Amino acid sequence: MTTAHHLRLIDGMRTRDFPTARVPSGSGVSGPGYHTASLLGGDGQEEGDEADRLEHRAQCLAEHDALVTLLTLRWGEPQVVSLWSAQERLMAGEAISEPWAEPVASCEYLQLWRAQDRWLALVLYLEDEGPGCELSVLVTVVDPP
Repeated sequence: MTTAHHLRLIDGMRTRDFPTARVPSGSGVSGPGYHTASLLGGDGQEEGDEADRLEHRAQCLAEHDALVTLLTLRWGEPQVVSLWSAQERLMAGEAISEPWAEPVASCEYLQLWRAQDRWLALVLYLEDEGPGCELSVLVTVVDPP
């Protein structure tokens, strides 16, 4: 998918109504107050040789940077949100509300914009060791943790 396609997907997520229950939604899930989508996923990235996995990581990072630039032009500078304190609370047994539970459990920080009455987060998952990379987006009315 192209950056333009990802922007159309994000725009659709921003204007679509939220379901009353958690349901699969294209490349993600939607639920009460949120939509999520995987933009560049991990599907199949374990397959192939090291060069293929490194190329996927480079594409993922480039798409992340392109989307940050374009979303910043639309809604201003993002808040770069560290998820460290929410991770500590999660490890202490606190429940983190959807759609924030997965990003809190899986990444260190995210870029966050406020677009009218909704939050938009661009989430980059990077393996600590190895070339794994995934890029996702969430749109929600649920305040960040």
